[in-house]
Amino acid sequence: MKLQDAIALITGANRGIGLAFAEEALARGARKVYAGIRSPSATTPPGVVPVKLDVTSDGDVAAAARLCSDVTLVVNNAGIARPGGLLNREAVDPARLQFDTNVFGILRMTQAFAPVLAKNGGGAFLNVLSAASWINSGAMTAYAVSKAAAWSLTNGLRNELRQQGVQVLGLHVGFVDTDLTRGLDVPKVSPRSVVITAFDALEAGASEVLADERTRMVKVGLTAEPAIYL
Repeated sequence: MKLQDAIALITGANRGIGLAFAEEALARGARKVYAGIRSPSATTPPGVVPVKLDVTSDGDVAAAARLCSDVTLVVNNAGIARPGGLLNREAVDPARLQFDTNVFGILRMTQAFAPVLAKNGGGAFLNVLSAASWINSGAMTAYAVSKAAAWSLTNGLRNELRQQGVQVLGLHVGFVDTDLTRGLDVPKVSPRSVVITAFDALEAGASEVLADERTRMVKVGLTAEPAIYL
């Protein structure tokens, strides 16, 4: 789909990648951009309409679907990450919290907005995933599990939504220079470069986009012997 004259809703749009999505959508001619944020009093760029939206809240999601009934593009960007391994006794609650945002948040938003997009002629969902969808190592293993689930969810939703003409684009990226990766001594890409790559792919009609070199290397490594995830 094209960004020109689109009406976009971007979750987690008050900072990082979400903020870059909002700014780039306006730069590409979007007619309106809603910023789905937990606190509507948070600062948003000129031309962006703040909407109270916690993707873990059924009530917030339903209210947003009623308020933003003109939307043609939903960017499921909201996500959280918590450090820690999988074998700690305290691992279940943080894992459940990450799943509720990173997986069920996407599902709630898709269920609520698929009828909106259908009414408005089709449109698209853009789901922010991760290179961690395919490889699980490091300090945030439960986060990687949630992103693997979000990738599978995205693939399933794409198949279900194809019949109503909705494009579903999965965006995979490695480390981005945002608050989420603050303190990690690793190479990072800028939010703007990720968003430009993602929107270029969206406008080209793609179903999947790899936004940085690290992610492209991981994808190739999935079929290596031994595979990169082992």
